[in-house]
Amino acid sequence: MANTKSALKNDRKRVVRTVRNRSTKSRIKTLSKKYQEAVASGDAEAAKTAAVSYISALDKASKSNLVHPNAVARAKSKVSKHALSA
Repeated sequence: MANTKSALKNDRKRVVRTVRNRSTKSRIKTLSKKYQEAVASGDAEAAKTAAVSYISALDKASKSNLVHPNAVARAKSKVSKHALSA
């Protein structure tokens, strides 16, 4: 258990940030699955819409250092590769 005021505050911040980060990571995974399903179904318009929202979420997560920039670059590269081939 935390003994000082600053340690108690840091513990509260940790809990809030953990919840926020977990929800953001979950949202990214969900958007990735939606994009993959749209590509598999062959619907180009749905795939493009899903790709835009997926890339946007990745960029926002990268901006807050939640996801490594190289991981974001790899994911965006894969998405653009599929979009160009479709």
